[in-house]
Amino acid sequence: MDMKRALLLAAAVTMMAQAATAQKNKVKIETEYGNIVLMLYDNTPLNTNNMVKLANEHFYDSCLFHRCIPQFMIQGGDPDSKQAKPGQMLGNGGLGTTIPAEINDVYYHKRGALGVARDQTPDKSGSACQFYIVAGKTFTDADLDNMSKRTGRSYTPEQREFYKTVGGTPHLDGNYTVFGEVLEGMEIVDKIANEPRDANDRPNKDVRMISVRVVEDKKNIISSVKGLFKKKSKD
Repeated sequence: MDMKRALLLAAAVTMMAQAATAQKNKVKIETEYGNIVLMLYDNTPLNTNNMVKLANEHFYDSCLFHRCIPQFMIQGGDPDSKQAKPGQMLGNGGLGTTIPAEINDVYYHKRGALGVARDQTPDKSGSACQFYIVAGKTFTDADLDNMSKRTGRSYTPEQREFYKTVGGTPHLDGNYTVFGEVLEGMEIVDKIANEPRDANDRPNKDVRMISVRVVEDKKNIISSVKGLFKKKSKD
């Protein structure tokens, strides 16, 4: 790891440690691959409180991660997926309502970001139950410059460096609500994202949320932050 990436890692560890202490709500998703622990942002109360409510009601138990794309994201929370037959098209299930968008430029689609799935709603309101977790990939300065030209969005130096060295899905910024991020278990996200899948991006093997629960414990997050920075190739 070069000095620049090492300094970025140290800064990210410090910022995320401070953020983890500040945020009130954390959720653990149990899967057969292992657990994913999510920190939910306080500054997105509508979407955060909605996920906490559903987790407390055990709504997500047995839901599938029904749309999984390597180097992009994993999506789940469709209630229709609980009893889905093999090959059944998923992603249209919901609770009959949407949650207002809470898009904040401070929260971007970095690797590990938790976002609200949505259809092409004009007001960018999102699903009341479906969510996604960003796996992402890295981008060059030229890539980000081209995105800025197409979308009119700009990136802070921190965001640009994160997208270049750690990764994410910057083309989603400004269009979907980001309301949390992974604290632990990015390796689990990657395993799920890389499952063989069909033409609709549904994994051939059901990837089920065994349980989704609100957790209170505060664990050391340094190792999990380092997991965001691991490269598949040797440095």
